[in-house]
Amino acid sequence: MTVAIVVADSVTALGADARGAVLVSGSHGGLVAAQYASRAGVRAAIFNDAGRGLDDAGIAGIIALDGVGLASAAVAHGSSRIADGPDTLARGIVSFANARAASLGIAPGMSCRDAAERLRAAPMPTGTLSLGRDARLVLDAADATHATIVGLDSIGGVRDDDRGAVLVIGSHGALHGGVASSALPVDAAGAFFHDAGGGRDGAGYTRLPALDARGIPAATVAHTSARIGDARSMWATGTLSRVNRAAEARGLSTGMRVADAARALARRALATKR
Repeated sequence: MTVAIVVADSVTALGADARGAVLVSGSHGGLVAAQYASRAGVRAAIFNDAGRGLDDAGIAGIIALDGVGLASAAVAHGSSRIADGPDTLARGIVSFANARAASLGIAPGMSCRDAAERLRAAPMPTGTLSLGRDARLVLDAADATHATIVGLDSIGGVRDDDRGAVLVIGSHGALHGGVASSALPVDAAGAFFHDAGGGRDGAGYTRLPALDARGIPAATVAHTSARIGDARSMWATGTLSRVNRAAEARGLSTGMRVADAARALARRALATKR
């Protein structure tokens, strides 16, 4: 039976067709994205390296997938647009391969399309990756001075009741497939995303203008200052790399610490309600 190659803009929305297939994803190669792919039952997977960033977090999931027998690789963030599966397949150039993928001949410099074809021969994984931590937490609970600040390792964890909260999201700041409606599923009081190094065509910043159009203050976090896919890291050490106009109007600027910027938006959100 021919092994399918499934192309997806994001690992957060994989269908039943991904099971047993080679996945070419626009998602970053961090731990939380790797967990999504593993739980979907893929045979092998290709991600975007998100500029690697702090602690090589952009490929940490690819390395971890070796432990469950899942062949995986990343394309260079400058070679194709992050969050764009078709562009990854068409223009992506491999920058990293885990040991399982390397054993199948996957190596830096190879085209994504060639790598995906080789990964058809990968055996099915022997286990399923688990992060062993809660991918959602309250970073600063609401009180008399500010609204709630919620940390999410992935945008896939956003809930309807996050409306009106400030969200620190470990996901990249790229629109899925360039579609504006994918910027954020709720009207939050503010949102922070990882910039994934910007990448090809500046895709890592494209949520910002889309959220501006909805009046939502938003910013990206420098990929060298915090680990992608890790809201705790963004909160602890992240600094802003870009802000949209709505955020700038509320006093945010590049270089600010994420925790300070998020608290400023949370205070503003509560004051607006009064």
